[in-house]
Amino acid sequence: MNVHYRRSIRLRGYDYAQAGAYFVTICTHSQGCLLGEIVDGEMRLNPLGTMAAASWHAIPHHSPRVVLDEGIIMPNHIHGIIVIQGRGEASALPIYVPKELPKTDASPLRRGRLNGTQPGSLSAIVQNFKSISTRQINGMRGVPGTPVWQRNYYEHVIRNDRELDRIREYIATNPLKWALDQENPQRTGSSPAEDALFDLDPAPQGHTQQGHGMPCPNMDAGA
Repeated sequence: MNVHYRRSIRLRGYDYAQAGAYFVTICTHSQGCLLGEIVDGEMRLNPLGTMAAASWHAIPHHSPRVVLDEGIIMPNHIHGIIVIQGRGEASALPIYVPKELPKTDASPLRRGRLNGTQPGSLSAIVQNFKSISTRQINGMRGVPGTPVWQRNYYEHVIRNDRELDRIREYIATNPLKWALDQENPQRTGSSPAEDALFDLDPAPQGHTQQGHGMPCPNMDAGA
């Protein structure tokens, strides 16, 4: 079987702890449909999916600068919009991300760095979610130490309202289009419009934009 791989490329020199809105995709280990199933175009969470959803919605509790926008738990992945606010900022979404923003001190998830990751950054937020949800899911399954999530994850920096609206719509309608979803291991068709959805405007000069819309890579280690 031919497997397409998403590129895992961060924007060069971009500070992922600064204020901004980020579209994130996190996939299960080996793309296993661990979290539930799609029935009549609706996502039905199983107990593990419910646990993952609870961990996702708890992110702002662990990261006070974070606001969660649209999100969806799918059978083998999570799509969500994570907003990192500036210090002292109200809950309005900071959608527009200039090329250069002053760095701000983040509220750390824990003292020091998380596996070498900058505290308060998008990577630290995702790592913390994966760590907590993995412990909870494996506790429920009685299989401590078993990978739940793929080691990597994928993000896109949302730069304007048009991108935000397109991504929100994609997330909200994802269950309806599961048969065409490139992350569906039993995909029965394709949708050029969906596949091209994240062929967004080029990243700022000197940055490399990460692609979206291709299935998660099968990593040789999980989290």
